[in-house]
Amino acid sequence: MGNRAISAATAALVWMAAPAAAAPKAVIGAPAPSFELTLVDGGKISLADLKGQVVVLNFWATWCVPCRTELPTLDSYYAVQGKHGLKVFAITTQDSVPIGQLKKLFAAMHMPSVRRIKGPYGPLTGVPTNFIIDRAGVLRYAKSGAFDLNALNTLLVPLLKEKAPQ
Repeated sequence: MGNRAISAATAALVWMAAPAAAAPKAVIGAPAPSFELTLVDGGKISLADLKGQVVVLNFWATWCVPCRTELPTLDSYYAVQGKHGLKVFAITTQDSVPIGQLKKLFAAMHMPSVRRIKGPYGPLTGVPTNFIIDRAGVLRYAKSGAFDLNALNTLLVPLLKEKAPQ
């Protein structure tokens, strides 16, 4: 290999190893980083589309026992609280069964099901993991662990009572 080939190869390796521009991280108390959700039905929703809403991003997996308990609770909660400005999105993790096998489940749910998310909401330390964004677009909660009804009320009712920013 000539010197030119070695120089080109070295330059390529240096370029590949260089850190990419850092994406904003999800930090509690800071503005939530933007995201784009691709829904199971093919629709797309961004954080900007949800301005003035309280948003829950719920990452779950089919093999996760706490997720299978939490999902119906979240769905029922969304069915009741959605009219008060709550948006809940169930984001299926990549290690779950294929989306096609979940069509009956998604059809029965009130909350939208998400196939993919673009944005800095990971890596996850476990499932379920939930992110809560308030009406002003501030990340208020980010933690792994399942919600029960008491936790949902404690975390979400105060946020739902806040006025949406003008």
